[in-house]
Amino acid sequence: MFDEKLLQEVTAKAQTWLSDSYDEKTRAEVQAMLDNEDKTELVESFYKILEFGTGGLRGIMGAGCNRMNIYTVGSATQGLANYLKEAFKDLEQISVVVGHDVRNNSRLFAETVANIFSANGIKVYLFEGPRPTPEVSYAIRRLGCQSGVNITASHNPKIYNGYKAYWDDGAQVVAPHDVNIINHVNAIEDVKDIKFEGNPDLIQTIGEDVDAPYIEDIYTLSLSPEVNKRQHDLKIVYTPIHGVGRYIVPRSIERWGFDNVIHVPEQDVMSGDFPTVDSPNPEMPSAMSMAIKKAEEVDADVVLASDPDADRIGLVIKNTKGKYELVNGNQIQIIFLYYLMERNRELGLLKGDEYIVKTIVTSETIARIAKKQNIKLFDCYTGFKWIATVMREMEGKGRYLGGGEESYGFLPETFARDKDSVSSIPLMCEIAAWAKDKGMTLNDLFINVYINYGYSKERGISVVRPGKSGADEIAQMMVNFRENPQQAIDGSPVTIVKDFLKLEQRNMLTGEVTKLDMPVTSNVLQYFTQDGTKVSIRPSGTEPKIKFYIEVHDTLDKAENYDAKNEWADQKIDRICQSLGIA
Repeated sequence: MFDEKLLQEVTAKAQTWLSDSYDEKTRAEVQAMLDNEDKTELVESFYKILEFGTGGLRGIMGAGCNRMNIYTVGSATQGLANYLKEAFKDLEQISVVVGHDVRNNSRLFAETVANIFSANGIKVYLFEGPRPTPEVSYAIRRLGCQSGVNITASHNPKIYNGYKAYWDDGAQVVAPHDVNIINHVNAIEDVKDIKFEGNPDLIQTIGEDVDAPYIEDIYTLSLSPEVNKRQHDLKIVYTPIHGVGRYIVPRSIERWGFDNVIHVPEQDVMSGDFPTVDSPNPEMPSAMSMAIKKAEEVDADVVLASDPDADRIGLVIKNTKGKYELVNGNQIQIIFLYYLMERNRELGLLKGDEYIVKTIVTSETIARIAKKQNIKLFDCYTGFKWIATVMREMEGKGRYLGGGEESYGFLPETFARDKDSVSSIPLMCEIAAWAKDKGMTLNDLFINVYINYGYSKERGISVVRPGKSGADEIAQMMVNFRENPQQAIDGSPVTIVKDFLKLEQRNMLTGEVTKLDMPVTSNVLQYFTQDGTKVSIRPSGTEPKIKFYIEVHDTLDKAENYDAKNEWADQKIDRICQSLGIA
């Protein structure tokens, strides 16, 4: 049940969408919502305006100011265009890159974006078809553009679409530009303010002319080309899960010298309906089941996947019992960063100015490895725009080895500034080949990491609460955790509480409060305990959910005890979930 004031507000908003400024299909959809006795869809579609979060603009497709459609996309683009003309007013010709994934309406939205930019006198480089999100970032830097937009909802269900805005360094937009863009979007009070009629003379199609150098630049990241030659027949199962990776990832793998890429034919079909999966998310076992079945058939060395816009990766390897098992996002980051640090050390490439980046919710085991290798580590907020911010600030001051986050995204290069499966997947193949060259599997590799640097296990739990009522509930949950902090977790006293909304760190043993050195505030809470447990809590910036990140630590003396240690960790995490009320 909605209160009368809210219903009046959403009804007034919806009625403005019945004017002739909107197309007939949109007007009919809005009228149907207004006529429906159940006002849920009306409220959900109009109670707010889509806002930029950690991943940009993202929402369910449909009519309404809280939905993805040509008008919300148009408002965002017109606002961005207005701001670009203000921010780069001294530039003779402003230019942007526009890309899109395989989702339903993605091409329509991309062409809408291109038309609006060109109508505003901005040069547009429009990809000829679906391309990976990181390739849009790459193209911005390569073509010297001032901005870019990619139409994608990443790994979200098929009813979603999204809009990622990038700045001139190829990174997603951060402050002050994000706020300024939103201000310009909010200044558009009428759909008539949006210039939909494009200028074809200012739209240039791009494709292979960017693909080819992108693949070649990725190949320069290889640290073990001779190993790859020796292990060229490594059995690699790869699935794009119906996404854009189908077009380019196999080419990238083969460029690194691997010639035994085994496909999952049913999932090679690029489709916004994602016909073989409920959700095209490579961190979900159900999305990887067909690839795992293929791996069992061929006895694969490694199973890899990219999500629909090919920025995140999925990884499956054989566990100690010979069964194919999904590797979690933290373990993926540990494998990548361990290899990059260790292989650079082996090759004598470490000069003392190297650095890596992780997010505050990603495994602390990475910090232990970096400390032992004497490599600087930066902790930043969730979202690759913050990793890119560190990279921007460190240009000319240090050598970037790699950066990633627990949500299955990694970036091993500097020529793009967003997570990149097109480079990460061949790099993981190289790591598997490097391990095999040493008589190890990938499973053996990260067990050895745990033995040498300390054991950890992490689990992410998402509590989904859709709609306005859900958003209110999530907000209240954060208030409760903030005002009533945990005193102990699974019997271990909480020693440190970090509140990134206040940018304060409180020592629970001494009462001392110190400032957190972060660029902006963020609605994140973290608890650290005496036994090494870390619990992080944050609402998602792009989806209707609150996320809990639980990490437990111990020692591991030998590989034979790994399974038992995993069982201990799972039981401990289960108890923590129960104590937090999220079991």
